[in-house]
Amino acid sequence: MEDCVFCKISAGQLPIYKVYEDKDYLGFLDILPLTPGHTLLIPKVHCRWVDDVAEFGEYFEAAKKIGLAQRKILGAFTVHYLTLGFEIPHAHIRIVPRFENDGHGEKINWDLAHKLADDQMKDIAQKLRKELLTI
Repeated sequence: MEDCVFCKISAGQLPIYKVYEDKDYLGFLDILPLTPGHTLLIPKVHCRWVDDVAEFGEYFEAAKKIGLAQRKILGAFTVHYLTLGFEIPHAHIRIVPRFENDGHGEKINWDLAHKLADDQMKDIAQKLRKELLTI
């Protein structure tokens, strides 16, 4: 889909902080993360909804790998996997690491999304990519 921002990202037309890639999926840091390390995982082909992804189980297995890396490298005590899908009309799983005193409490507070410095984003992406090579 030519006007889909995630299709443009998948095609390499927009810059990202890449965390994960395999033949079917691409994971990258959200530019307005809810917490440091917040990652978006998209199918490389356009699918409107998460349950439109042909290999639904494989998609979530890829998300789990990212979540495990977030827990190990970033020290998250848990990870939230969110599949809302209304903000951008392309399937995506938000993989949000959670930390003690991250301000969210029991529910995600969408107002806490904020930009991180470029060097911090690069560092997080690099550490997660390196860890994901071992999973």
